[in-house]
Amino acid sequence: IMNFTLGDNAPNPFLSVTEIPYTLSETATVTLRVYDITGREVRELVSDRQKSGSYSVTFDGSDLPAGAYFYKLRTPAGAQTKKMFLGH
Repeated sequence: IMNFTLGDNAPNPFLSVTEIPYTLSETATVTLRVYDITGREVRELVSDRQKSGSYSVTFDGSDLPAGAYFYKLRTPAGAQTKKMFLGH
């Protein structure tokens, strides 16, 4: 059973900045990373042990080319990936 929920980023599509929400049901080591369409990591947004609660992380993609990106939240209990679209 997953100990987190990964929300949809907003806005999506976005022009430069978007918010990625997630909630932890228990304390866990968390990583949140953004990947381009080829699977290459372009940004690590979170890499920390966090307490249960709701979080929101700002992703600034203004230095990246327009296109589809994926964000993946991983804890020891599992991982979830969602897609977002960057336009310029």
